[in-house]
Amino acid sequence: MEDDDPLLSIGVFARRARLSPKALRVYDRQGLLTPDRVDAVTGYRYYRQSRLATARLIVRLRGLDMPLARIAEVLAVPEPEAAGLVAAYWEGVERRIAAQRELAVHLRIQLSGGTEDLDSYEIKQRDVPEQLVLTEQRHVRPEDLPVWIPETCSRLEEKAKAYGGVVAAPFVVYHGQVNEDSDGPVEVCVPIDPARAGEVTTAVRTEPAHREVYTTLTKAQVEYPQILSAYDAVYRRIEENDGRETGPSREVYFADWIPAGPATEVCDIAVPVA
Repeated sequence: MEDDDPLLSIGVFARRARLSPKALRVYDRQGLLTPDRVDAVTGYRYYRQSRLATARLIVRLRGLDMPLARIAEVLAVPEPEAAGLVAAYWEGVERRIAAQRELAVHLRIQLSGGTEDLDSYEIKQRDVPEQLVLTEQRHVRPEDLPVWIPETCSRLEEKAKAYGGVVAAPFVVYHGQVNEDSDGPVEVCVPIDPARAGEVTTAVRTEPAHREVYTTLTKAQVEYPQILSAYDAVYRRIEENDGRETGPSREVYFADWIPAGPATEVCDIAVPVA
């Protein structure tokens, strides 16, 4: 049996897998591709020839810039499920590239002195009363927001039914920046009847009353990076009026997202001010 699946030295295995011995050592530490035998005296590693298919798969997945942790997930499941994981990963990559392409256009306009996008937003102010909100908070990457926000809203809205249901528009608070270098945290808030506060057994807090500067967006305008222009417009108005922020920015979702068309108003970008 061993003759059919001989042990190969790390050097031979690396060449046939089109990997470096250094990479094999990294994959060993990560648990992705452990040796089949390690010499007790020399520490030299040996791999079964049959492991070449796994090694070559890792090479190709790394060619997609797939992180090692994601590769471990692919290797841990049967091939049909692994194919689904690769497809899901690449869909995320394509969404990120598309967003980056649009961001590049946005930046070219901005750096060329263009202000048309900012001038197109109607900026308003309003007073928001104190609210009791069911809440869920986590650190999240930009590419995960389009999935995590609606899933979390749905989860909290379901919990809200035990306390009389949702009484105002859900909103998302950005306690930190969400970009390639920062992951928030981000908090989803679903308002419920404050009279039910004593009954709540899940995460809940009180959102203080405040005044906020805001602008209303259509579904198309909520897409990244178009939404950046809306934030810029709101902050520019605050600066022009010598305003002072008193809390983190938030997005207030007042319309049903799924059936909404591109021109349907669905969201407010808001910043609490003094």
